[in-house]
Amino acid sequence: MRFRMPAALAATVVMAAAPALAGPLGDFAEKAYEATRRANGNGLPGEADIGAALREALAQGAGNAVRQLGQTDGYWQNPQFRIPLPKKLLKADALLRGFGAGPRLDELHLSMNRAAESAVPAAAEVFSGAIRQMTLTDARAILDGAPDAATQYFRRSSSDALLARFRPIVAGITAQAGLAQQYKAVLASAGPLAATLGAPDLDSYVAQKALDGLFLRVAEEEKAIRDNPAARTTALMKQVFGRR
Repeated sequence: MRFRMPAALAATVVMAAAPALAGPLGDFAEKAYEATRRANGNGLPGEADIGAALREALAQGAGNAVRQLGQTDGYWQNPQFRIPLPKKLLKADALLRGFGAGPRLDELHLSMNRAAESAVPAAAEVFSGAIRQMTLTDARAILDGAPDAATQYFRRSSSDALLARFRPIVAGITAQAGLAQQYKAVLASAGPLAATLGAPDLDSYVAQKALDGLFLRVAEEEKAIRDNPAARTTALMKQVFGRR
């Protein structure tokens, strides 16, 4: 049986983390702090320091990642996170542009990234749920684990739920933007080459790439918290991670 912290302690995230987080993650941080304050006379419970610090770190990292990528140009203007065109199109890029499909390719590429940016804010609620479900055993494993142990925890606990949230949002955006029509227009420009390019499931492709980018950004946040004392924005994170 997995040990679970008492309800008041399981919700421990100090108030300092709350103002920086928007939406459900921010709400969770604020409510969790209030629960802990009432239960512990305004003090943090020493026996739950590890769990509390890891919850703070998860909330901070996830919140920053969602906020950065879930805005206009969050993916598009950052080469590290920009979602590429499907591989078959990339391989045929020069030929397609030679057929005059350059503007259509560029429009398709931008629309895919806009769809990802629109989907990412839905991750806040899913991440909040994962943070609530984290056990003391999980917290200790994360603290003592690999440099991306917190990110891997999110992957294990949230990937399916995130894809389920992302895909219909992406589908709505791609339908509105006419991505399927854009892709067909690119194929039409390719002439005989079109038969070799196929027609991928763009909604699933964009949703998965959006998720990959989000976890990559969460991993960066985790690394900063582990390696850089200045990135630890609460006293408890400083205390717990400083011991590492």
